[in-house]
Amino acid sequence: MNGTVKRTIFGVLFLAVMLGGLLFYEFLYTILFAFITYVMLKEFYRMTMGKAYVQSQRSAVIMGVIFFLATNSYFFGSFKLPMLVSFGIIMLLLLMAESIFLYKENSDFLKTGYLYAGLVYIGLPLALSNAVVCRDGEFSGLLMVAFFCIIWASDVGAYCFGMLFGQKSWSKKMCPAISPKKSWAGFWGGLLMAMLAGAILYWTGLFAFPLWHCLIVSALMHGMGVLGDLFESLWKRATGIKDSGNIIPGHGGLMDRFDSALFAIPTGYIYLLIFSLI
Repeated sequence: MNGTVKRTIFGVLFLAVMLGGLLFYEFLYTILFAFITYVMLKEFYRMTMGKAYVQSQRSAVIMGVIFFLATNSYFFGSFKLPMLVSFGIIMLLLLMAESIFLYKENSDFLKTGYLYAGLVYIGLPLALSNAVVCRDGEFSGLLMVAFFCIIWASDVGAYCFGMLFGQKSWSKKMCPAISPKKSWAGFWGGLLMAMLAGAILYWTGLFAFPLWHCLIVSALMHGMGVLGDLFESLWKRATGIKDSGNIIPGHGGLMDRFDSALFAIPTGYIYLLIFSLI
């Protein structure tokens, strides 16, 4: 199968799964994002730790998923905030204690630091995504869909403008040491498309905020999304891999798909919170 055709087919399937998980039932969303948490943590630990402390890797992945579900219960169920915080601290302490008993002479103990890095970098933002889909204790995935529309528009704009103008001799690269193909032309193209998406979301009613807030939050999400993309590229370059995984044929791993979202979605949500728009 042609590479472009394969990428398109699986890209459409990925989009359908995401929309299905966000537009219908809380249960579907919970299962989908718990699975995303599981796979992304697995990819991160495989990338950074290899076969070191495999049991601790499994424990950290399970704890990341459990914390996501506990946070989901906080927003939609009976968990109280002090209980959630205490639960998270206890899990971290247990993970630390486990490494004591798994330690062997000449084992690379410093690699266990990646366990906590993964939980902060991936586990925490995904757990807090429950806040985005919670409206007065009820499930609503529309805001999350709007956020993803901005992120996807930013990606498309960056790709198209980068392909058209980013490879010209006069075009400057953003971070050539990390991602040689990323250009400022792509950055500005992505910004344009993200803000256009924000305006369309305003006109269609999916963004029920003043227009200028919609444009600002779109611009901020684009900028942070680019940083999220570069941050994941930095991890991949440091560990010498091309893709975080191969779960989506033609697209790589879930970290490759959600790297921008890990930075962009918390930024968009916090902006709306600061200005009391949600």
